[in-house]
Amino acid sequence: MTSVKERLHKGYAQSMELSGKPLADEKSRYQRIKIFDTVANGRVMTLDNIVQITTRDESAYAEMLTHLPMLEHGRVERVMIVGGGDLSIADEALKHKGVKEVVLVDIDGRVVELCREHFAEINAKAFKDKRLKIEIADAFEYLGRPQSKGRFDLVIADRPDPVGPGKALFGETFYDRVRNALARGGFATFQTGVPFYQPWEITEALTELAGFFPQSGLYLTVVPTYIGGFMALSWAGKGATLGTPAGIKRAAAAYKKARLKTDYYNPAVHAAAFALPQWIKRLVP
Repeated sequence: MTSVKERLHKGYAQSMELSGKPLADEKSRYQRIKIFDTVANGRVMTLDNIVQITTRDESAYAEMLTHLPMLEHGRVERVMIVGGGDLSIADEALKHKGVKEVVLVDIDGRVVELCREHFAEINAKAFKDKRLKIEIADAFEYLGRPQSKGRFDLVIADRPDPVGPGKALFGETFYDRVRNALARGGFATFQTGVPFYQPWEITEALTELAGFFPQSGLYLTVVPTYIGGFMALSWAGKGATLGTPAGIKRAAAAYKKARLKTDYYNPAVHAAAFALPQWIKRLVP
């Protein structure tokens, strides 16, 4: 295997040239897991041949799902991560000193094990942090447990595309469970696809979110490996709104005070993330 090809979008594919032999290639109970080094994108993990993370651009994804809502909220103590077995998002959340608990719930324990072995560059600190709790479980089921009710200030859905075991992490029942797990004033953030190739995901997600949350919306990031340009990140609030002038100003002050080390996120990027091109605005219901 000298290269890996990803075919996620109809009529389009991307190919990555490998650097050396694959580090992992196995079938877990749920999916095919591959980890390998590439010439242009650093270390990569694919699940069922769909790119999940690369060390070169993971910051553009993990930091925007995490720091943007956390800094606007200002008092996040408990975080739940749906999926996220590579621990890149957990690592970002744990950079906030006020956080007391980060609960990562991933259905595939083998993903967590392999990422601990091969992605130490981005997750070694997280694995050593006593505030991290890893639950190998169905996140959909976990959200419905009585002990999850009103527990979290932030829920981050690092969900895959809506295929295979990831299908349960989309749709109205999932959003209802996320709402119930949030504390008053809390936020939830969701991966919502690449609008250039998956425009329907924005319309469907925001329509469903509006049925369960008093506040919801969209912001953008750019992750080169997730082909198609902009990546859409949707958000929902339980009595709070993201992206207001006051919230953006508050986040900028909090960022400076916290002295966070980031590769993608900064206050200017935070503010700009809510500026939508006209063609994306038209996808918002």
